[in-house]
Amino acid sequence: MPGITTDDDGESGGSQTGNPSDGTASDDGGIQIDMISAERMDGMRTMEKIRLILDGVHDGNIVILEQGLSPEEESKLIEVTMSEINPDGFTGIEIETYPGKTNNDGGFFGRLIGNSETNKLTVIGPANRIETLHKDETLISTLVTRT
Repeated sequence: MPGITTDDDGESGGSQTGNPSDGTASDDGGIQIDMISAERMDGMRTMEKIRLILDGVHDGNIVILEQGLSPEEESKLIEVTMSEINPDGFTGIEIETYPGKTNNDGGFFGRLIGNSETNKLTVIGPANRIETLHKDETLISTLVTRT
């Protein structure tokens, strides 16, 4: 997913950083952020979502999901991530999601009969580049470093 930059006058210039064919960040030391719409994720199976996310993170990008993953998908993401960790390369992921709102206040019983939380914006990045400074129900504050 190519990045979009702004021109000096603040207008969206539509210029792309990196290689548009493979989605990699440019060599200028910048940090690429991939923002993925809920619409794009809706048509994907679980492993397709996980590969899309992890491929971006492996490239050193920050991935922002408009709508977070389901608990089962997030669990699978963590499982696959753990299997791909390499001490000399991939260090894992940092993932933060705004707390979801439940469709009702049924708690466990509500989840049992099919009412689930709706996840909001999710931020995922390489564990060695992103650090969560603060998180509450309305704010995720992170520090992103260059490597």
